[in-house]
Amino acid sequence: MSHTTGNGVVWVTGASSGIGLSLTKRYLDEGWRVFASARSQGGLSDLLATYDTLTFIPFDITDESQVGLVRETLSLHTPYLDCAVLNAGTCEYLDMTDTDPDWKMMDRVMSVNFFGLVNSVDACLPLLKKSARPHLVGVSSQAIQAAFPQAEAYGASKAAVRYFLSALRMDLKQFGIDVTCLLPGFVDTPLTQKNTFSMPFLMSADDAANRMYSALASRPFEYAFPKRLSAMLWAGRHFPSLWLSLLAPKKNSQQ
Repeated sequence: MSHTTGNGVVWVTGASSGIGLSLTKRYLDEGWRVFASARSQGGLSDLLATYDTLTFIPFDITDESQVGLVRETLSLHTPYLDCAVLNAGTCEYLDMTDTDPDWKMMDRVMSVNFFGLVNSVDACLPLLKKSARPHLVGVSSQAIQAAFPQAEAYGASKAAVRYFLSALRMDLKQFGIDVTCLLPGFVDTPLTQKNTFSMPFLMSADDAANRMYSALASRPFEYAFPKRLSAMLWAGRHFPSLWLSLLAPKKNSQQ
């Protein structure tokens, strides 16, 4: 089984829109048996009507009580998983100009992006252990490479994902499970379409999914793309004063 020839069994979370939906279609087109999860079918409806190799399993990744049922449902359909792509995520921004900033938002974003991914690992790990060559994939973000205004919650949650996967890679090596952390840049999805700021090197969800699929064939520890954005963020990280002067909101004279 490989990403090139397909014919493996994969579980994709956050599969009803954006990157997750595009990845689901790519895996199907490559001949994989695909299990797709999200809170609702959303954009998966057409694929479900077209492919008999696709099964939808509803999963609210923030609800820990659903983990056992999802694991059991997966087990009823397949004795193992060759790959799990844990892609589900959300984004909210902290507005410090508000007289009463929504600090509870930190908890909401961490609940989805970090603890939701942990719950997903909990659900799929027993089935990954039964594969001959298992691969666990989690989605972080290039946003962790340098600070962005209002991204306290999103950036912190995705940085937590990266470290979690790095440590998990060490602990799962004894079971022969490869772990990859994906760090995409700006992708045109329903989530990013709400953004009010410039998104350099914006790519389509299909483009991002195709890059991810191709990169996963070699099972890298990490894959950050596009490289042009990586270079820009490298500069931001190594010249923090300049990055701050360029990106920090300007002082409002009325404040």
